[in-house]
Amino acid sequence: METSPLAKPVLVIDGSRFDDLEGFYDEVARQLVPDATWGRNLDAFNDILRGGFGTPEGGFVLHWKNAARSRRVLGHAETAAWLRQGMSRIHPSNVPEWEARLARALVGKGETLFDILVAIVRVHCAGGSEEDDGIELRLEEKA
Repeated sequence: METSPLAKPVLVIDGSRFDDLEGFYDEVARQLVPDATWGRNLDAFNDILRGGFGTPEGGFVLHWKNAARSRRVLGHAETAAWLRQGMSRIHPSNVPEWEARLARALVGKGETLFDILVAIVRVHCAGGSEEDDGIELRLEEKA
């Protein structure tokens, strides 16, 4: 764990250490909540950022190294795979929306998992609806 200039702990996720969403979840488990059991899904990731799972009280800097690589591996292909997998677990009323999202992902358009994950983090950053959690996101774009 590093520290930031403002003495907030710095937790590091390294995009060079995973190739898909499951690998991202493994990285979160190793780096953010090594002693916690968590749901390994987007809602659970959001909960981790709220605190109480072993992340530092008062917030932290989330330093995402190799974010450009993460952007690629969590891009449209992985998003399409995630949408396909989730289709069996969603409420029937959400199927049309998921089908539309899947169709866009299959042609390389629309929101990606990387976009979704970054948006989840930003909810907990300054200006986000849960900014009191005190998260700062530092994306390091190196491949």
